[in-house]
Amino acid sequence: MSDPGFTPTQLAARAAYLLRGNDLGTMTSAAPRLYPHMWSWDAAFVAVGLAPLSVERAVVELDTLLSAQWRNGMIPHIVFAHGVDGYFPGPDRWACTGLAAAAPAAPRTSGITQPPVHAIAVQRILDHSRRHGRSTRAVAEEFLDRRWPDLMRWHRWLAHARDPQESGRITLYHGWESGMDNSPRWDVPYANVVPGALPIYRRADTAVVPDPTQRPTDAEYDRYLWLLEEMKQVRYDDADLMSAMSFAVEDVFVSAIFSLACDVLATIGEEYSAPHADVRDLHDWAQRFRAGVVATTDPRSGAARDFDLRSGRWIGTDTLAMFAPLLCGGLPRDAERALVRAFEGPRFCGHPDLRYAVPPSTSPVSGDFRAREYWRGPVWPVMTWLFSWVFARRGWAERSRHLRAEGLRQAADGSFAEYYEPFTGEPLGSMQQSWTAAAVLDWLG
Repeated sequence: MSDPGFTPTQLAARAAYLLRGNDLGTMTSAAPRLYPHMWSWDAAFVAVGLAPLSVERAVVELDTLLSAQWRNGMIPHIVFAHGVDGYFPGPDRWACTGLAAAAPAAPRTSGITQPPVHAIAVQRILDHSRRHGRSTRAVAEEFLDRRWPDLMRWHRWLAHARDPQESGRITLYHGWESGMDNSPRWDVPYANVVPGALPIYRRADTAVVPDPTQRPTDAEYDRYLWLLEEMKQVRYDDADLMSAMSFAVEDVFVSAIFSLACDVLATIGEEYSAPHADVRDLHDWAQRFRAGVVATTDPRSGAARDFDLRSGRWIGTDTLAMFAPLLCGGLPRDAERALVRAFEGPRFCGHPDLRYAVPPSTSPVSGDFRAREYWRGPVWPVMTWLFSWVFARRGWAERSRHLRAEGLRQAADGSFAEYYEPFTGEPLGSMQQSWTAAAVLDWLG
């Protein structure tokens, strides 16, 4: 099936123009209307897209994010742009500066984190810097020297503060920390969050995306905001969150990303003569979290599961989370083959009704599937990019190329939407989404 749309050259030009338009100076807004600030994992993917355009500007993006790192090592999920309004909950609602001892005085941030994909961005920056002259390589290498301790503090915080029992799985205290805000993965844990009296609020997202079928419900937002109030009651203290929070889940997908990121950062450290102790820690964490991910899997299908610490139960869902082991590796060969077949088969990328052969966020054959509703069914181009990049890294070149080709076919409409309806290809959510443009630029770079 051919798709009318922009040529690769036109598409790359439009994507570059979008990132320039969303550039606030030293940070890129995730999307100009719906997400007018800097989001942590968005910023990493944005840096991936900026690197082929300007290594120097990609470095500035990560520098800005790391300048908001908390003293305990956490990279917060939002860095608020000074003087920019239009997003809820904003910095006053989080109140981190006044409550959290570890939070920076400036810039203002949220009090939770997001998936640790940043090492991938550092790798892409270094890759592109090698294709340029000495001065560009020097910018990238100076950034790495200067920020290596901060990247290590970030990984060390995740390994210790978010895995205190050394299970090899990252504990989240809010579904937003997964990046997959309203995924069916969180239905059971959220059902046990009973909101108390909440300060009055008005959502900003529904003014930008008025179609209620594309966004989380008001009842879901009450739970989201109640968890924020629970965090504020313990002043965002790492030691108190485990006992204070009514939501506590070991996230297998974030854990797999962390294992992958530790491997990537360890390789960078070896190539650029980082301290041996740091490289050793990174290798140890990569192995610990790889084992933690594999321990959640079905021995025959390879499908991974989250673990709800409040109910003491495994959470198995037909979502992208089941493919976590494909990101970090470690499965026995037969189980990995079975999991790849499931990824490419009729439950996911090979579903006969899909417009493009890319992974939907929830399986179309699942009872939880909602074709238009955020992380409950739509296709997210940034997830297609992530699997494509990992598959190339793992030596699965043909699978990687296929995802790239299908992802570019989907993006050829030039809307750079946040997510897409999987059957019709209709762009949904926020338009002019920075990380969608970034994925396209890396694919075309």
